[in-house]
Amino acid sequence: MKTKLKTVIITGGTRGIGAEIAKVFHRAGMCVIIGSRNDSGLADELDERVRFVKMDVRRESDHKKLISAALQWTGQVDVYINCAGFSAWKPVGEVTEKFWNDMLDTNLKGVFWGCKAASAILPKGGVIINISSLAGKRGSSNNSVYCASKFGVTGLTQALAKELGARGIRVVGVCPVYVETPGVVQALQDKNSPTKGKNVKAYLQKFTAEQTALGVLPTGKNIGETCLFLASSAAAAITGQSLNVDCGVMPQ
Repeated sequence: MKTKLKTVIITGGTRGIGAEIAKVFHRAGMCVIIGSRNDSGLADELDERVRFVKMDVRRESDHKKLISAALQWTGQVDVYINCAGFSAWKPVGEVTEKFWNDMLDTNLKGVFWGCKAASAILPKGGVIINISSLAGKRGSSNNSVYCASKFGVTGLTQALAKELGARGIRVVGVCPVYVETPGVVQALQDKNSPTKGKNVKAYLQKFTAEQTALGVLPTGKNIGETCLFLASSAAAAITGQSLNVDCGVMPQ
């Protein structure tokens, strides 16, 4: 039965930052559809206002499947959040075509398909939120492919804000610094990462002390609450921007 409640779709919404975003929107009273290749059980942990849909962001048809599920359930989509992605470091000389394709297909093409599918059905006042990274604004060593994918997300956000603005659809980005999720911790254990394969906790503590203005790193909840604000009428004049959520690592 269609509920007519405000509805958000979140790709990569089963774990990490995506799961925290889902929890924030759920607490705000919205219906939440989380899409991912694997079901973490989050929907079952919450209540009937959260549903899981198995999908792969690299497939355009799977984004359409998310939207179809939402329309059949609540009759509407108000916010589409492209959060699925992954981080990995590799020196330029070791980058393979497979590494390039895996990263770009998920982090950039997957975001584009989400934007395209959402743009076809969002009403006036609808919002697309793309989860990018500080790596979408500055380069770093051994990170050329990830940075390319995230710079691409920043470009998509700017271009689509211009294209969809006439229809009253806003497109915004969120650029976190490190958020201590299992996925980030695992990625930082690699020898090519800034930790050089050494103590991740010590590296993050040093980074926090030396790089942040606030002396802390942002949490997944911080990212979720930023998304909730950007999706709200309080942010009605904000589009095309990619907002740093970094505790002052890169003031702009």
